[in-house]
Amino acid sequence: MVIDDARVSWRHATVSWGGRSWVIEDHGSTNGTYVQGQRIHQMEIGPGSAVHLGNATDGPRLSLSSAGVPSGQGAMAQQQAPHQQAPQAPQAHQAPQQQAAPGWAPQAPHQPQPHQPQDAQKPPNQQQPQQAWQPAPQAQVPHQQGGQGGAPAGGVAGAPPVYGDRSPTTFHQVAMGRVMRIGRALENELVVSDLQVSRLHAEFSATPDGRFQIRDLGSHNGTYVNGQPIPKSGTALLGPADIVGVGHSTFRLVGDRLEEFVDTGEVSFSARHLTVTVDGGKQILKDVSFGVPEKSLIAVIGPSGSGKSTLLKALTGYRPANQGDVLYDNRNLYKQFAELRQRIGLVPQDDILHKELTVKKALKYAAKLRFPADTTEAEREQRINEVLGELKLDIHKEKKVTSLSGGQRKRVSVALELLTKPSLIFLDEPTSGLDPGMDRDVMQLLRGLADDGRTVLVVTHSVAELAICDKLLVMAPGGSVAYFGPPEEALNFFGYSTWADVFSAFENYRDYDWAGRWRGSQHYQMYAADIDAVAAQPVHMPPAQQMRPPKPQSWGSQLWTLIRRYVSVIVSDKGFIGLMLILPAVLGIVSTVIPADSGLGFGPEKNRLINKDVGTILLILAVGACFSGAANSVRELIKERVIYERERATGLSRSAYLMSKVIVLGFITALQGVIIAAIGFGARSKLPAEGVIFEDTPVIEMTIVISALGFTSMMFGLIISALVKTAEKTMPLLVMFAIVQVVFTGVLFQLHDSPGIEQVAWLMPSRWAVAALGTTAQLNVTMPWDPQNLDGLWDHTAGQWIFDMSVLLGIGVLCGFMVVRLLRRHEPEVMRK
Repeated sequence: MVIDDARVSWRHATVSWGGRSWVIEDHGSTNGTYVQGQRIHQMEIGPGSAVHLGNATDGPRLSLSSAGVPSGQGAMAQQQAPHQQAPQAPQAHQAPQQQAAPGWAPQAPHQPQPHQPQDAQKPPNQQQPQQAWQPAPQAQVPHQQGGQGGAPAGGVAGAPPVYGDRSPTTFHQVAMGRVMRIGRALENELVVSDLQVSRLHAEFSATPDGRFQIRDLGSHNGTYVNGQPIPKSGTALLGPADIVGVGHSTFRLVGDRLEEFVDTGEVSFSARHLTVTVDGGKQILKDVSFGVPEKSLIAVIGPSGSGKSTLLKALTGYRPANQGDVLYDNRNLYKQFAELRQRIGLVPQDDILHKELTVKKALKYAAKLRFPADTTEAEREQRINEVLGELKLDIHKEKKVTSLSGGQRKRVSVALELLTKPSLIFLDEPTSGLDPGMDRDVMQLLRGLADDGRTVLVVTHSVAELAICDKLLVMAPGGSVAYFGPPEEALNFFGYSTWADVFSAFENYRDYDWAGRWRGSQHYQMYAADIDAVAAQPVHMPPAQQMRPPKPQSWGSQLWTLIRRYVSVIVSDKGFIGLMLILPAVLGIVSTVIPADSGLGFGPEKNRLINKDVGTILLILAVGACFSGAANSVRELIKERVIYERERATGLSRSAYLMSKVIVLGFITALQGVIIAAIGFGARSKLPAEGVIFEDTPVIEMTIVISALGFTSMMFGLIISALVKTAEKTMPLLVMFAIVQVVFTGVLFQLHDSPGIEQVAWLMPSRWAVAALGTTAQLNVTMPWDPQNLDGLWDHTAGQWIFDMSVLLGIGVLCGFMVVRLLRRHEPEVMRK
């Protein structure tokens, strides 16, 4: 029995004949099954019993009445929606012709022909004939109509033929000369209770010639006409067919009436002829088509190299296909990405949150970045609590993410995406690395999300819980479709008894035409032919500035939020704080190994006195600053790459993200430079008599140089972090960087008269840092080089010190621009332009 009520789970309960009485059994439903106000798991019921589903008082009520059927003959067959049927073997105690009590609509379970185990090594065309099992035609499920008229579009049940043909949620009268403001605040004429909408978002008004226009009021998430953003604080004229998008609501003018459509999540979704071609003309996704109705859970499985990840990027708009369309409720996702991206959630395989933070604090910073700047703290707090309650995470909200189990961490990642109430949720390998129990919990969570009014698509390698999905998409090697339809019919379609056999066949017969077999099947005619009938179209993308999503926060607001979050992450990581203090202290102490009488000073006479220890001390201090600065940042971008990719797609500023790292790490590195210099110089009784900038305090002058060197080295570390693909590769590159800096300081051998090598040294921060230190410490006096061929970078003048420092810091700034360019490689393709 299909019961159209949000409180009723996908598989809520079963009523069955137990031999002497009827028995109702709850199947772990979310909201429970109740008899006389008490939640039950399994209970005998009889005539006069009343059962409530989902709520003890006002949930859907099932009443049992006597029908006069002899108990010895009564047996009620389990009733399921057609798309939920699972092949069942006949039960031994059933009579050939069963009868059920009137009021229950019996349906005999489908009985496929006995399936014989087959050898997975046999070629597919030699296996059991496909005609051995013929699935029945699929019927539409009433609750999937959604009140829509017209024939299904592309074979998707419940999809409107033209966007906007849904029944409007609300009507508003528009009068000439009247201005209707739209926004979240109560003072608007048209109040939209959506945190994606600004307090004063936009306004409708009439022009002198009788037409209507929409004007953006400086909204944070933008106002859209037919999916394209209008300039902030700009206007756009409206025609009778134009659709205005504001948050999760859309508006259409019909005469003098304004129709409002609220996207509550019950939307259809389809892909038509998706083809992705990479450099060289190789197709890694080939003509993929499928369509699903609203409130569905779709699983995508397939062997390695079948294009699952590429398909996910194409479906989300991260990497648009070269050919084909992705339709969100019959709206072209690629052409209207700037608007529709707000309604799509994506949970990557890796967690998209900082594990050092508590659950609530991680969601707090995510909400701060994703919601408009005029959202109050109370509004964000309320939405966070709603999501925590929905996913049963409220009891874990004060725990650090790193202390949660794998399944709970995945729930937090889902919670982060649910903050903005997406209608479509995509998940990439959410059960990877989880045990079977957690695997089941995560899949049941996704089932619940679909039941609550969302369309959920999950890419997975696990086949244990496919039965709870509405549809299954099986990808064949090479990126084509091998099957699409109900999961319970898939194994019969392939002619194997286990998924292990199917995947072995994929591996052993990679050149077999799996897509052709699929297109020639009756399953294809039932589940995909209508969608495939639409001719493939090349993708015509709108200009890059129209696809780029607006920033929900100003640059300064994003920067402040990112700095606060980064500081919170560092403060929560006690190990990093300890290393931050110990590393510079150890490096400073190492420099004191050189005897204390080998100082940096020369007395008042300033005569030439060769003392190689002066250069050695400065070399050790400089290399220590290089190592500590680069070590601070060398992992910072690679460990947050998945987080950055997702936040960038939601409107995060690339420069604000990088600047938050530079500010926080720069402060830490400068502090470490002070520690190194304090220990290294504090152990010396002999110091330079005078500086070139701070004449009376040359130690301050040299400390500034050490800190500046650490900062520039930190920027080099960010380059390494942006270049590598895995965190394991950062350590060898860090060691290589530090060793190279030792060679090119200009202290080990004479650099300034070595053509070629000297020019390479100009690119090294240690060369300019030691030059600035040498200016203060007068290395031209103490180093054993030819007095007639002194190093010009060590001249004891204020101008030379400023020049050396300018080049040193200039290298750091140049590194910053390089990091910005490298970050683009790890962004969604639509954000790179």
